[in-house]
Amino acid sequence: MPIEAARAVRAIAAGEIFPHFQPIVNLRTGALYGFEMLARWRDPEQGWIPPEVFIPMAERNGWIDQLTWELLRRGFLAAAALPEPLTLSINISPVQLRELSLPGHLQRLAVSSGFSPNRLIVEITEGALAEDLESAGVIAKALKAMGARLALDDFGTGYSSLTHLQSLPFDELKVDRSFVGSMTEQRESRKIVGAVVGLGQSLGLATVAEGVETVEQAEMLRWQGCELGQGWLFGRPVPAEELAEVLEKISALAAHSFPGVKGRLSLGSQEIPPVQQLAQLQAVYDGAPVGLAFLDCNMRYRNLNRRLANMNGRPVVEHIGRTVGEMVPELFPLVEPLIRRALGGEAIPGVEITQPPTESNAGRTILLSYEPARDEGFEVVGVSVAVADISPIKQAQAAQRTMEEHFRAMLELLPQIPWILDAEGGALDVSQRWLEIAGMTGSQWRGHGWMDALHLEDREPTRDAMRRAFASKEPIDLVFRVRRSESAPWKALRSRGAPRLAEDGTVICWYGCLEAVEESLP
Repeated sequence: MPIEAARAVRAIAAGEIFPHFQPIVNLRTGALYGFEMLARWRDPEQGWIPPEVFIPMAERNGWIDQLTWELLRRGFLAAAALPEPLTLSINISPVQLRELSLPGHLQRLAVSSGFSPNRLIVEITEGALAEDLESAGVIAKALKAMGARLALDDFGTGYSSLTHLQSLPFDELKVDRSFVGSMTEQRESRKIVGAVVGLGQSLGLATVAEGVETVEQAEMLRWQGCELGQGWLFGRPVPAEELAEVLEKISALAAHSFPGVKGRLSLGSQEIPPVQQLAQLQAVYDGAPVGLAFLDCNMRYRNLNRRLANMNGRPVVEHIGRTVGEMVPELFPLVEPLIRRALGGEAIPGVEITQPPTESNAGRTILLSYEPARDEGFEVVGVSVAVADISPIKQAQAAQRTMEEHFRAMLELLPQIPWILDAEGGALDVSQRWLEIAGMTGSQWRGHGWMDALHLEDREPTRDAMRRAFASKEPIDLVFRVRRSESAPWKALRSRGAPRLAEDGTVICWYGCLEAVEESLP
């Protein structure tokens, strides 16, 4: 519907076209960051006229300056009442971005309204830069000189060029709502958003996501590292008289959705640059006591630490882009099923595998863990691998077992029969010869079962003697009778032992031995 210039000018003077304000929120803390000012036209007869209708007409028909300055006058007055350091983002038409007087006019209007230019963010679209980059550069520098910040709007939707980011002193990079709106359903959109956020981080720019409507979108954006968000999730555009109510709602939302964030650093304060963060993470990665790697969905190494590269006997650089099968062919048949299960979404912790010997190693035992790596849409995008060489542990365990076997064999050759009791008199360990003398099998001797082999007349005296010894912690010295079977003669055995005490004096266990008193008894 065509709009006559005279009618539009009358609407501006009558206050029918006025500013609305949409909140911009810090995605990490939920705190209010500022507002973007948007133009709204409510015609008495036709109702609301969309800005995508009247803004292009204002640019074509020559009343864009009147519209902009009246909106900014009212917008600055409203924003001046907002608590510092809340910002106000405004949009500048490509037509006005050719007017070198723009920065001075903006500064005078802001100061006269009581609004500090240091809180102003001027949004410039890439389309505007494509028309006259030279004039835009002059204006951008003047805006920066007066304290305003610059945001590149609608990045990636039309005239995307890194030249724009390099040529002009931008502070913020805005992610277009078209990508944000589809990122929960389309993986490609998530990749684009992640790429824009990563580009912003590498250039030291804050990233702002437009059109955030769901908690899921906000979580994805926060997971990707996007700092700021605006959209209906945080609030719709409202007129100036409703700003106080919005401030209260955003504060309540932050307390509910982002608990425990009071006292956190605000955006841009003392944050570690992304390059430094990456260097720190790589240092942690390389310093880990186990081998670590990330495999893509084709089982290709995308990253690994030096420890794993050394375990595989090849430099790190040779691994990147090559498959597990290519790098460790002798091990691949054993681990391929595990990796495929992880790619299917299953976590595979602590699998012990004996690696076949090769020319470079004599074989070893490794402990493998595979964890599916998921993107912000919870799709599996690869596998995180942890490999620990537990060969030294296995060798130590084998050596210990050998030593125990030697020790036990030596004890079996002694004339005495060794035993170990717990603090309450329950048997923990006993020589094989006890089983032969007492006629016991299996684990009958464990606990207090060993007393079942004693002569009936000796059981209670033995218990009494042990109770006295346990109470006094004095050595045990007693005699009892046992026999192999009902037809065998009784053997008298002398049992002597002493306690092993802890530092606090409590008994840990009793050590002792048995020896024959005489060959047999009737």
